[in-house]
Amino acid sequence: MSGAAKTARPGGRPAGGQGADYASLALNLVGLVAGVAIWWALTAGGAVGLPPPPQVAARFGDVIASGQLATDIASSLVRVLTGFLLGVILAIPVGFVMGWYKVARSLIEPYLQFFRMIPPLAIIPLAIVTMGIDETPKIFVIFLASFLACVVATYQGVISVDKTMINAARVLGAKDMTIFLRVIIPASTPFILVGVRIGLGSAWATLVAAELIAAQSGLGFRMQQAQLYYDLPTIFVSLITIGLLGLAMDRILLVIERRLTVWQERV
Repeated sequence: MSGAAKTARPGGRPAGGQGADYASLALNLVGLVAGVAIWWALTAGGAVGLPPPPQVAARFGDVIASGQLATDIASSLVRVLTGFLLGVILAIPVGFVMGWYKVARSLIEPYLQFFRMIPPLAIIPLAIVTMGIDETPKIFVIFLASFLACVVATYQGVISVDKTMINAARVLGAKDMTIFLRVIIPASTPFILVGVRIGLGSAWATLVAAELIAAQSGLGFRMQQAQLYYDLPTIFVSLITIGLLGLAMDRILLVIERRLTVWQERV
């Protein structure tokens, strides 16, 4: 039996892949501990004016016990997930249309590039005037950030498909719909999933700005309130919570990506 056969697993994953995953997890934990240790060392004695880890941990305990953190997480998650999912659901078909039809690409791309150059923060005054101050403008700003990130990745994925595969399918008698379903979609899936992950990051990054719009709860809203009173531990609690939620959601998307692109070679 060859060396390749000994180390290979069904699905193309090396036999040592699980060990590599454990090693990577161990390095993640080492990095986390090292980061907290550096933070603690820098804040010892109030040297840099930031709260030390024990003070932030105590505030975490307070807001969890009061139920405030759960309320803020629920409010922010609803806004982020709604805007993000709407953005992805619309971005993927628009990206496919732009990549597959040159006429559609010429018509849509100028608008797409125009809005990409406008920060979501700049849309907030217009959103307030046209949509009011309820949940709609908050979700719209998050939707726009997610949509723009995902549609570009989808479009780039379609136009990056190897033309040799398309021509080979045509030679074998495949029609346009078959080529689209069996060649274009699978080949562009890695690009789409990267765009989805970037769109998720954009959604969380836009959350604090979105919650400037007359919010009464949410992690971004809590940070703004804490800023008024120079309440640094509460700001850190919201920052860490946003980071942890975003990281958890990104890891879920990463697992989905690996399952959908199991055929793709990885380093």
